[in-house]
Amino acid sequence: MTTTQEQRFLTFSLGVEEYAIPLLSVREVIAVPEITPMPFTPTYFLGLMNLRGQVISVIDLRQKLGVKAQTSSENAVIICELNAGHLGILIDSVNAVITPSSESISAPPEIQGSLNLECVAGVFRNQEKLQEKLILIIDIEKTLSGDDRKAMNKNVAGPKQSQPKVA
Repeated sequence: MTTTQEQRFLTFSLGVEEYAIPLLSVREVIAVPEITPMPFTPTYFLGLMNLRGQVISVIDLRQKLGVKAQTSSENAVIICELNAGHLGILIDSVNAVITPSSESISAPPEIQGSLNLECVAGVFRNQEKLQEKLILIIDIEKTLSGDDRKAMNKNVAGPKQSQPKVA
């Protein structure tokens, strides 16, 4: 992964692991709002939320990535700006904003047979308390399948007006 000295990331926890996303893709971080569930959607798709008049799809990133959730008072929703619009991602807790050096970021490992590894954009080696900790840098766009993007766009567009039938 190529990066500049100025590239910053928002780190957050999912279960016991730490992840990061580029800070430029983050619109805001909010407390978990009221979410309206949508029928016939994948289990990780929590539903829709109203953010100051804007309808935003919300996914549970823990379920999407297969991480065991930890429900606490620190749960939050990160509102991300994507090419397809805005998306809320439910996380366990926000940790920090970091500015890693380009030398501390590596390309993700290649693991054969792993279909979901393409959402990992890089691995950051964080030296903390004389202990090296790895933080996965996630590309939120790549966590979404084509069907996820269609559902996002369809749900945000709102219900279609039914046309009266002509006899």
